[in-house]
Amino acid sequence: MENYHAPKLENQLCFPLYVIAKEIIGLYRPFLDELQITYSQYLVMMVLWEQDGLTVNQIGEKLYLDSGTLTPLLKKLEIKGFVIRKRKKEDERVVEVFLADNGRNLQQKACEIPAKMQERLNLTTEDLLELKGTVQKILNKIQK
Repeated sequence: MENYHAPKLENQLCFPLYVIAKEIIGLYRPFLDELQITYSQYLVMMVLWEQDGLTVNQIGEKLYLDSGTLTPLLKKLEIKGFVIRKRKKEDERVVEVFLADNGRNLQQKACEIPAKMQERLNLTTEDLLELKGTVQKILNKIQK
């Protein structure tokens, strides 16, 4: 006997959000491969391009990541020469992250990515702003 009360995948909000996130990240991959960074590393770099010299915890707050997830990303970015991690002199438990010259130079190349993604998705600026607004509204409700 079929269970008519079981949730159907096609009726769930979570599934299309999951799929679109996965697919969008996949579309970023060729552009980020040219920069030799992953999508997660790209997010970290965007945070630092906006505000250099943040602590690991501050970066984590902006990206909704804990330090256990963020630390390996930062180590790899440091090995690639994009960031420099320094322990704060006043409190050595706190690690600050700064852009290296290579990280600053990477920003110029990364500036092309949003336009390339918009072209790849074949969406208007208005479509993208509407979608972002709707997703942000959901995020704001979740965070209350």
